[in-house]
Amino acid sequence: MSSTDQTIPQPVKILIAEDSPTQAERLKYTLEKQGYLVTVTSNGREALREARVKKPTLLISDVIMPEMDGFQLCQTIKSDPELTGIPVILVTTLSDPHDVIRGLECRADNFIIKPYDDRYLLSRIQFVLVNSDLRDREQSNMGVEIYFNGRRHFITADRLQILNLLLSTYEAAVQRNQELNRARNDLQTVNAALEAANRELESFSYSVSHDLRAPLRVIDGFSQALLEDYAEKLDREGKDHLQRVRAATQRMGELIDDMLNLSRVTRREMRSESVNLSAIAQAIAAELQRSQPERRVEFVIAEGMVANGDKGLLKVALENLLGNAWKFTGKRSEANIQFGMTEHQGNRVYFMRDNGSGFDMAYADRLFGAFQRLHDSHEFSGTGIGLATVQRVVHRHGGQIWAEAEVAKGATFYFTLNELSAFSPLQKS
Repeated sequence: MSSTDQTIPQPVKILIAEDSPTQAERLKYTLEKQGYLVTVTSNGREALREARVKKPTLLISDVIMPEMDGFQLCQTIKSDPELTGIPVILVTTLSDPHDVIRGLECRADNFIIKPYDDRYLLSRIQFVLVNSDLRDREQSNMGVEIYFNGRRHFITADRLQILNLLLSTYEAAVQRNQELNRARNDLQTVNAALEAANRELESFSYSVSHDLRAPLRVIDGFSQALLEDYAEKLDREGKDHLQRVRAATQRMGELIDDMLNLSRVTRREMRSESVNLSAIAQAIAAELQRSQPERRVEFVIAEGMVANGDKGLLKVALENLLGNAWKFTGKRSEANIQFGMTEHQGNRVYFMRDNGSGFDMAYADRLFGAFQRLHDSHEFSGTGIGLATVQRVVHRHGGQIWAEAEVAKGATFYFTLNELSAFSPLQKS
């Protein structure tokens, strides 16, 4: 008679050690549907007490638990003459080789790697229960000494325990490999769809650039011709209407330009190199000063700020940040604009600070939205696309950007580069 033909004693009592109530209830529900008698405990110590009282047929334990983890629980069970015959299945998200060795050291009967489906879980339980009789009859412990990563491990377990644990680990590795292959195939499909979408976006951008600009140029051109050639036939109101038409078409042209620029920033291929942010900022500041030499603006730009990134995109970001500071300090008789770097939790954080008009932090969530404006267009010109562009550049460099401001007291923009985690706003220094 083969091992799979043997009858499993009924009822089968299964003890669960799981500190997550959600996971525990899911496991209990699955097992009770199969007719198993299930007891749930929330940590290793509680499970050990229940095991001594109820003598379960099988113990299923999570590895990471408070008070006593799964490895310690399994070791204690296997070391107790009254409990040693209880098969133990360890359930874990861990897949480090050391975890497999610890499972062997504590003489676990099987591993199940999260996440798992119910069918796989039930097959593992059935396998362990059927083979427990063979293990009991064998009763031959093996002493195996192994070295791994410079550490010595001495394992005492019977052959079936070692074999079952290694097979379950191998099976989990095969399953993960299949999942990775599926994910890779899915990624290739997504990449192909993205490439097609990018080609469509390129076509749309060309259409916007060419097809929308042409009628705007016609409207602006004929409006200007009317103003110049028929000036004596137009009254003041007629001239004012035409001036409004021209202003609106020029505004539309600016919006189209900014929309295209934002699109290019998002699609542009990245080229990483060492970028001297200080030098770029100084050149931009000099150009701004030349554009309005009558203004009194003090630029304070820290020396030696060098970052790895795309030089062209980072220049676009600094142009927008410095241009923003220049614009919103326009009503200051003596303006101050600072670009510097500090550290927060061991990470570089760059900042752009000005003493301009600032803004109400209640509206900060709108700050980086495309075409969002926190000031009236008659007070400050612009399309509201600059900060949205900066945010996209920063995000493409794996960074974050945020701002602090106060109405009439200026604003500070913070950003990180090559950092995936978000940071809390710094205190003003």
